This record gives sequence, C-alpha cells and structure tokens, in this order.
Amino acid sequence: MSELDLANIQGDILEGLPKKHQSFLFFVILDATQFQHRLKDIIPLITTTKQALRDIQAIKEHKAKGLLKLVGTNIAFSHTGLHALGIDDAALGDPLFGKGQLADASAGAMGLSDPGAIVGSGPTARTNPAWDPDFKKQIDGCILITGESKETIFDCSKDILTKLTNTFKIIKEVHGHLRPEEGREHFGFDDNLSQPPIKGFDTPNTGEQLTEPGLILIGEEGNAPLSGVTRPAWAKDSSFLVFRKLQQLVPEFNKFLDDNSDKNLPPKQGSELLGAHLVRRWKSGAPIDLDPTEDNPDNGKFKNRVNDFDYSNDLTAQIRCPFTAHLRKMNPRASKKPGLEFVQKSARIIRRGIPYGPEVNEHEAEAHASKHDRGLLFVCYQSDIGKGFHFIQQFWANDPNFPGKGDGHDGIIGQDINNQRTITGMYPQNVSKPLLLPKQVFVVPLGGEYFLSPSISALNTTFAA
Repeated sequence: MSELDLANIQGDILEGLPKKHQSFLFFVILDATQFQHRLKDIIPLITTTKQALRDIQAIKEHKAKGLLKLVGTNIAFSHTGLHALGIDDAALGDPLFGKGQLADASAGAMGLSDPGAIVGSGPTARTNPAWDPDFKKQIDGCILITGESKETIFDCSKDILTKLTNTFKIIKEVHGHLRPEEGREHFGFDDNLSQPPIKGFDTPNTGEQLTEPGLILIGEEGNAPLSGVTRPAWAKDSSFLVFRKLQQLVPEFNKFLDDNSDKNLPPKQGSELLGAHLVRRWKSGAPIDLDPTEDNPDNGKFKNRVNDFDYSNDLTAQIRCPFTAHLRKMNPRASKKPGLEFVQKSARIIRRGIPYGPEVNEHEAEAHASKHDRGLLFVCYQSDIGKGFHFIQQFWANDPNFPGKGDGHDGIIGQDINNQRTITGMYPQNVSKPLLLPKQVFVVPLGGEYFLSPSISALNTTFAA
C-alpha cells in the first residue's frame, strides 16, 4: 500500500479543518480565463491535511493560553464549475456529480426524496424541492473558510475576494459556528463520535473497522468507480464533497418526544429514552446498545467504548437498539440482511458539518414552534457519491424496508413524507408497539450541491493556468 501524500490532500477531508466558526462562500465563475490565472494566487492559501494536523497540534499546545488565531481554507468545484474551466468531468465516472444535487433532489423516490410539490404523476412524477431559491441557482464552486472567530474568517475571505476580483461572484454565503456545548448538534446529541478510521491515516478504536482510503479519496487503494471507467490521473487524492443545508425543527422535535414517550416513566426520563432510541445514542454519547434503558455517561466519554458494538447481539429482536434508529440506519454494521457486510464497506463517508443558527429561546420552547432558522451545515466526503451519500440517504434512510421489510424510515433524516411513516422498536418494554412519525420531518433540506474537492496537484496542473 502506498503512503498517503498528506501535503496533496485538502485538509478538511481526512482530518477536518479545526474550527469554532466556518463560512461557505458559494460562487459562479464570470471570467474563466482570468479565474484560472488568479487561482494560482489562491492555492498557497489552501490548507492541506499535513497543515491541518500541525494546526490541531498547535491548538493543543496553546490551549492553556486561550484561543489560537488560525484560519483554514479549502476550495471545491461543481460540475458546472469544471465545465466553465474546460475540464471534462465525465471521466470522473460519477453521474450524480454531473447531474448536480438539485436534479437528485427533484427525482422523487428515485433520488433524495426531499420534500416539495409533486409535479406530474406515475413513474415520471418529479418533485420541486422546497429549497432556498439561492440553491436552485447555478453554483460553480465553494470556498470553505474556518477559524477561531468571525473576524479571522472575514479577513481571509476579504483577501480571497481581492485576489479573485472580477473573475467570480459570490451568490450565497452561509455561516456556521459551534454551539455552547461543543460537538453537539441542535437536538443536543454529540455529532462527531463515529467516523470511519482510514487505513494508513487513523488508528481504529475498539469496535471500529479500518476503511480503505479509496472509499474517500479518488485513485487510492479501494477506490472502485463504475465499471469500465478509468479515472484521470489528475483526480488522484481528490474527493467528492456533498453540502446540504439541513434545518432542524428543535422545539417540534422535543414536543414529539414529550407527547410520545412511555407514560409509565417520569416525563423527562421517558422523553430522553425515546430520543436516545430514535438517534441510537444518549445525549452523553453513550450507545444504547450498551445502555438500552438508562444513560451511562462514562460510556460516552471514552473513545474505546463509544463504538464498541456491532448489533450482533440484537439481530432480530431490536431489544437493545431499534432497526430504524438513525445511526443504525446510517451504519448497519452486523445486520439481519444477507450480504450487507460487503455493501456497507463501500457505503462510507466522512462527515465534516457544523451547526448554524441561534439557540432555541424561551418563547420557542414554550410555543413548541421554531421561529428562527437553525440546523446543520452538513458536509461529507467520498470517492463516489452514488455509493456514499446518495446510497445512504435513498436506500437506507428513506427505505422503510431496510434492513428488513416494514422496519420503517429513519425517524431523524428519512425524507419520504408522501407515505405514512411508522416505525417500531422505540419502546424497550414493548418493541412491537408502532410509533407514527409526523408528516412534517424534523430535519428539513433547504438546499445544497455536489462538488469535487481537488488535490493540490490537480489545482496546480488542471484547474489553474
């Protein structure tokens, strides 16, 4: 196995750019020739994996002194961006990238099943997804900037805008920031406890299985694109970036937990138990597979406990963990479905999202209704969108017959709202008791796009002129 070139891989992919704040600058290219010339000035600003590792070490060494001023920058391009630059993306062998995320979200049950108005009927029916209109516009690329403060990010973005002036136009800016309880998303659960350890880069903790680098990076060991496709040499160490703006209806989610919790338990305990079974973890991070009826924060603190399970002791009865629990849908591990072990080894993604929006205020909590936009700026990386993000969303989260017939949708991100969504396994004392999910999903897609995050060598030889 060849050693990974960490100086050639953009830093957000394998390691993640260190951040308390993050901005996403979505742009269109106005003058491709000049943009390619000016891109030469931007490439030195791109944070590599090698630099990201150094930055994280510097943060650890500086921790006692307070926040260390650091900025991280990555860049990615959509299909239309590659086309504008004269780069043939067909050779990449990823048709979903070529079509773009809006087309995927508009394809009804054949795609992401994002909520929206149904257009037409029968097999040709399409969806007009209820996205932010800006994400329905052409987007050629995205610049990701991270930092310890908004001011640091602003200074970096100002420098980039100056260097690329008159060659491109920012059409959408989206900003995220860590919540007061760092690492937790707005529903209150730790969102960074389970990532695939990459062979040759990470050391797996107890219960984790090494993932071939080629499932995340194009051209590396384990990368198997569509049959008959030979990906171009320049694409090696690049990765497909999926961006999704996901609004979270937190007061509504909490009200649902309160209304549907086990009434034989005290209200707070019943609500927390139902939430843990919908997600598959307690808010402390402890897996319900280890602690199915009561939280044990110690099992959420230690890295060799948080993923030390594989469902092999609960393949048919869902006594310890519901089949439709969000994280079990996302990574089924051991499963009652024959042949799944091979499939899930190819359906791997690395997540790099960040929350956005304000905390829930007292008025929203009392009214059980969201008044402000908040949620997750979801980012993930993979070497094949169809085998990664798209597959996980369509064939696992949205499919009521996965892992078994009639098991139900993913109660957190399952998007098939045109059919009644009923799930089981949510009540440990009565696992066959059905739970009807509301028609309004708790996680609402508001837009996104599919991008390619090129390697540093690709930026220098193929993208810049």
